[in-house]
Amino acid sequence: MPERGRQPRRRQDTTSGQRRGSDRARRTARPAGSEQESPPRPARTRRTADRARTGGAFGLSATRQAAVLAMVVCALALSIAVPLRTYLTQHAQVEQELAQQAQLQAQAEQLEQRKQQLSDPAQIQAEARSRLGMVMPGETPYTVQLPGDGQLADQHGSPQQQAANQPWFGQLWNSITGSGS
Repeated sequence: MPERGRQPRRRQDTTSGQRRGSDRARRTARPAGSEQESPPRPARTRRTADRARTGGAFGLSATRQAAVLAMVVCALALSIAVPLRTYLTQHAQVEQELAQQAQLQAQAEQLEQRKQQLSDPAQIQAEARSRLGMVMPGETPYTVQLPGDGQLADQHGSPQQQAANQPWFGQLWNSITGSGS
């Protein structure tokens, strides 16, 4: 590296001027048979020509262009995939909520109809008589039992009810043998 204030030395060669002149003469004067042949190009020019031939955009080869294109496509796919998945999930949730809302509205309509039915005092009285077995004051309730009704009740009763209907010694014997419950 030259020091400050000093300029690098120039070669002083008397033959270099002559060489330059002879190079110029060679470039301008061509032999008659060499018009079709071009002189060999310097290495730098050859590289740029190779790049222009093999690489299109940005001087990349076809393989590298394909790799860059694949990376760009993957990046776009990934940047679109997450919001798309979120959208589809939320869309499914909205559909589910709408179905649940429709079901609740149908249930509310049924309850409104039931409310209107129970607003009639005659309907309330009929429900109380059938479901609860209630009677009006001054009425005498009668229960009609058919011969087969008592046996069906015993068969379908719970084991505790059946055990409670047995006499005490039967309950004691069943508890000793373990066949009661």
